[in-house]
Amino acid sequence: QVQLVESGGGLVQPGGSLRLSCAASRISISAYVMGWYRQAPGKEREFVAGIYRTGTAYYTDSSVAGRFTISRDNVKNMVYLQMNSLKPEDTAVYYCNTDPVQLYWGQGTQVTVSS
Repeated sequence: QVQLVESGGGLVQPGGSLRLSCAASRISISAYVMGWYRQAPGKEREFVAGIYRTGTAYYTDSSVAGRFTISRDNVKNMVYLQMNSLKPEDTAVYYCNTDPVQLYWGQGTQVTVSS
C-alpha cells in the first residue's frame, strides 16, 4: 500500500521557521505533481503549495509564496516544505499528497505557531 509519512512539525514562535518532510513509499513521486495541504482546527483541509515534476513550484497565494518554499528530491522520493516567518494562522496539521489528490492521506504533522 502506498504510504505518505510527514514529519518535521512542532511548536514554534511567531517569526520562526520549520522544514517539513514527506517520505513516500511504494510509489515513485517522480511521476506526479506533488503538493502540501493543511487543515486548521475547525476548518477544511486546504491546498498550500505544489510542485511540478520539473521542480517548478506554485503556491495558494502571495502571502504563502513569500514565506514558504516547496521542493522535491525525486531520487530520495521526498517532498519538502520550508516555512519561514511563521504566523499563528499557519497553525494546522500539514499533509502531503499529489495534486490533484490521488492517494490516501498520511497522518500529517502538527505545526503550532504560538508565543
